[in-house]
Amino acid sequence: MTKVGFIGTGSMGQILVDAFIKSAALLPSDIVISNRTRQKAERLAQHYPGMRVAIDNVDLVKDCDVFFICVKPLEYGHVLDQIRDATRPEQLVISITSPVMLRDIEARIPAKVAKIVPSITNLALCGASLFMYGSRLNLEDRQRLHRLFQQISRPVEVQEAHVRVSSDLASCAPAFLSFLMERLVNAAVEVTNIPRKTAESLVSEMIVGVGQLLTEAGFTLDTLQERVAVPGGVTRDGLDLLDREIGTAFNDLLQLTQQKHEKDLLHVAHMFADDCP
Repeated sequence: MTKVGFIGTGSMGQILVDAFIKSAALLPSDIVISNRTRQKAERLAQHYPGMRVAIDNVDLVKDCDVFFICVKPLEYGHVLDQIRDATRPEQLVISITSPVMLRDIEARIPAKVAKIVPSITNLALCGASLFMYGSRLNLEDRQRLHRLFQQISRPVEVQEAHVRVSSDLASCAPAFLSFLMERLVNAAVEVTNIPRKTAESLVSEMIVGVGQLLTEAGFTLDTLQERVAVPGGVTRDGLDLLDREIGTAFNDLLQLTQQKHEKDLLHVAHMFADDCP
């Protein structure tokens, strides 16, 4: 059985482990994990009997045909230097970190490299996963990764140049949407005194229903609004108010994330330049 490794068991690394096991795409015994704080990896392994905690990153790489790098961007240089001599050309290595470029990873290790950005929605075995392929993967490698992630998501291939905005829409937007829905619930409670649990339940069920309408019932964002907002009705008045009040908020949001991404790219580029022998 192919062993699948996870270097880093922080938030996104654990999301992937949980999702793959929940979907039965992987068994705990298929998985090897490592973490800078070993106790954190051991706690995850205790939750899934049969999962192995590697002695270190090199031990993990030697034992796995496929492994994920789930560490912060500025930790990549150190991790790649650690595992360089243990990495094999036939291995599949998946980075889940937006600012670290595929070409920089390929320059450090001889393996086949892909970048796949997951989303918290993958815990529910839905949502998108963003796929970018390095230069060494063949069709069989791509199909293998596609089959794996198809168990927990809908794989969507994107250009690496669009990874930031794609991540905003697929990975950050659940938090943005939750923030907006929380504000809606807060307003409902303040204005009408509806019980909070009732308001939260109604909003949660609404989000599930909207998702199904958009993915299964043939609606688009535009046609869904048209169907609900009849002329002269309260929904149309509400949409008009939102259009006035929101203004450029989302443009400003995406400008902010793009600027942060550009800074991260510079920091990562400097890291790789400084690490060069």
